Amino acid sequence: MRVAGRVVTPTGVLDSGYVEVDGDRITAVGRGGGGGSQWIVPGFVDIHVHGGGGHSFTTGDPDAARGAAEFHLRRGTTTMLASLVSSPYELMREATAAFAPLVAEGVLAGIHYEGPYLSETRCGAQNPAYLRDPSMAELADLLELGGGAVRMVTLAPERAGALDAIRMLTANGVVAAVGHTDATYEQTLAAVDAGARVGTHLFNGMRPPHHRDPGPVLALLSQAATTCELIADGVHLHDGTLAFAASVAGPDRAALITDAIDATGMPDGNYDLGGQAVVVRDGEARLATRDGSPGSIAGSTLTMDAALRRAVHAGVPVAAACRMASTTPARAVGLGDAVGALVPGLRADLVVLDTDLQVVQVMRAGSWVT
Repeated sequence: MRVAGRVVTPTGVLDSGYVEVDGDRITAVGRGGGGGSQWIVPGFVDIHVHGGGGHSFTTGDPDAARGAAEFHLRRGTTTMLASLVSSPYELMREATAAFAPLVAEGVLAGIHYEGPYLSETRCGAQNPAYLRDPSMAELADLLELGGGAVRMVTLAPERAGALDAIRMLTANGVVAAVGHTDATYEQTLAAVDAGARVGTHLFNGMRPPHHRDPGPVLALLSQAATTCELIADGVHLHDGTLAFAASVAGPDRAALITDAIDATGMPDGNYDLGGQAVVVRDGEARLATRDGSPGSIAGSTLTMDAALRRAVHAGVPVAAACRMASTTPARAVGLGDAVGALVPGLRADLVVLDTDLQVVQVMRAGSWVT
């Protein structure tokens, strides 16, 4: 099978190119395919997503997880981690046991624990009732239970025992991410030295930068070893901030994510995130408050195709934005040798976009799903 158009490769754009597919693999990428002005881009890789289409990963329900994965797949996300939120240890175990078979099946690429080892000061929409210091015993049990399904853990490096937890996760092949943190610049660098390699939704849930107190944002941007997640929805980040961070980190270190919740693709209304009430108005999700005033941002209603368009709108070139949506996040969580780019030998995951970067067709593992 041959798919032709403007093909986005890791090294640039083939204006008249093609992608050759045999079975579930890409077998060739080259010039001379014709195909007009449509874009052929790698399937999106979302390493931070809590749900979508009315379905949530955060409850540990495998049927809901399938529904969320299917929703995002039809919008171009061919690879995703199921992100949990801060919760009791028992729920973490239940969700891990429920999702590990979905990882083995290929529905999910792994599990991401966003918490509960986070800062109360910077908890955002994370439920403060469940926040605690990292537990080596909990982590060891969860990793064993997951049987390789656990791929990333977000924690605050200033918490007691966090650096030891980062070293333990890294030694077990799990990505340690810095997020929901009130860490200083120096504490963040210590986390990177210990093995942390991802900054969870940069700027959000972090001590803000100051010229005398640069904090985690500038520490993470400064480190060549770290990948910085960016939520390109116009709510979490001003377009100017998005463009700045993308230019500093570059497309090989900036990763677009959605942080999407179950309300994504659904009408405005009332939802739940980790046991906390969420109100969505005009597509913006915030914790409910007693007086009706805007609460903390509670995830997003973003999809990866919309994130790509927003990044391009903010001034990121299309090819660079595609790296940020696919290649860079795949590499960040150890999947770069399997997915994330239009390269012979990788799984045949691609998205056909029109000239406005709207999704036309989605292919996963060599089969069209839309």
